[in-house]
Amino acid sequence: MKSGEKVERHIIKWLKDYLNKSKMQGFVVGVSGGIDSAVTSTLCAKTGFKLLCLEMPIKQESSQDSRASDHINWLKKNFKNVSSSRISLDKVFSSFKEIIPETKNHDAQFHSLANTRARLRMTSLYYFAALNNYLVAGTGNKVEDFGVGFYTKYGDGGVDISPIADLNKTQVFSLAEHLNILDSIQKASPTDGLWEDNRTDEDQIGASYPELEWAMEAHKNKLTKSNFTTRETEVFDIYLNFNRKNQHKMNPIPVCFIPKNFL
Repeated sequence: MKSGEKVERHIIKWLKDYLNKSKMQGFVVGVSGGIDSAVTSTLCAKTGFKLLCLEMPIKQESSQDSRASDHINWLKKNFKNVSSSRISLDKVFSSFKEIIPETKNHDAQFHSLANTRARLRMTSLYYFAALNNYLVAGTGNKVEDFGVGFYTKYGDGGVDISPIADLNKTQVFSLAEHLNILDSIQKASPTDGLWEDNRTDEDQIGASYPELEWAMEAHKNKLTKSNFTTRETEVFDIYLNFNRKNQHKMNPIPVCFIPKNFL
């Protein structure tokens, strides 16, 4: 049995077991037109349980929008348990921008509003999840979730289960090929879709996913920079910077425990 088939069967069984134990009725996945959401939604569809795919554009770049629609149509053609809904969050996002106070810190506001997009989508996913007794299936992969923390806290990081979070990005691409995900999605450059332009994840981070996966492994194995090339040193520093800065996303919420003799 090929590794792709083994991984597919393992994740599908895990999804089925978790859903049965939870007594919930199905899954909801936000479909963005990217590789992670395409793989996650396909695996959920293959469980045979109900799957609701949500498109939640916010002033979205047209190619992302069309890839998301094409993938959902492909799913619905191949799996009878798949339904979909499209809700444009443009007005909600615009209304929020109108009521927030003005600030001189435009760079910080720019990034904060990008994260706001992800949190509006999370709110929408949980609305439909509660309405249908579904679980929100996350689409984060290993290097994003546990390496560089490249996601929005309580945005795309706000989920019930994470089916592909133990797979690196290159492994997700490999699984996508095995699952016959649409070529347009497999060939698209990874992007978080939080900006009104074509910036990719690599543009934002400064390193490709294969490079980040190498750095994650190097950090895990406590390798030193003495034998690194110039580029490897650059990538390793990029990885460490993101990893240290985003520990608050990866670790449990700190709790202030009160000594028993105080109470």
